[in-house]
Amino acid sequence: MPIPASQQLFEIHQIKEGIIILKNKTLRAILMVSSLNFALKSEDEQDAILYQFQQFLNSLDFFCQIVVQSRKLNITGYLEKLKNLEKNQKNELLKTQTASYREFITGLVQNQTIMAKTFFAVVPFAMGESQALTQQGLLKKTRIPSLTEGEFQRCKQQLWQRMEFVALGLRRCGLRAVPLNTVELIELFWGTHHPKEAEVGYYPEIPPELAQ
Repeated sequence: MPIPASQQLFEIHQIKEGIIILKNKTLRAILMVSSLNFALKSEDEQDAILYQFQQFLNSLDFFCQIVVQSRKLNITGYLEKLKNLEKNQKNELLKTQTASYREFITGLVQNQTIMAKTFFAVVPFAMGESQALTQQGLLKKTRIPSLTEGEFQRCKQQLWQRMEFVALGLRRCGLRAVPLNTVELIELFWGTHHPKEAEVGYYPEIPPELAQ
């Protein structure tokens, strides 16, 4: 069966064990990173965060991509909860206040778009970077023509070491970073290409064999 033209433009070959395998056999891992309100920090705290982030960037000996995803925030479920809370509220004063708050939030969303931002750090690893020590103790790059299971596991281990290094550097900046697993990666890319469905919380069912 011929591959659809849209899929031919997609660089991902496979997602396995929380690792993205691209068509050129390079690997990628994605960390979801928390945020912090920089503006609310004191001047000394801001300087400390900037210094730690600068130190983190200078310590990297590999490329690391930072991605910010902006998505329209859907609060339909939240408004429904407020509506039910208002309906079941027996205290008339609290019922009135809940109704006013719900109307305020509804008007706020109608008058302007509320965006939610998610932050990711993409950590790469190329199989050409898989290195072996020579007898002289020098690092020698080896060329890997294909990705066997053994080679994948070795590259995965080195990629995870990079991820831990990135997570540690971000932690020193006051940020928390957690790796996405296979299911979360599939949902991330599916939602990126189907933003309207993802906005209302719809994601297709993932077969168990793909969730490994």
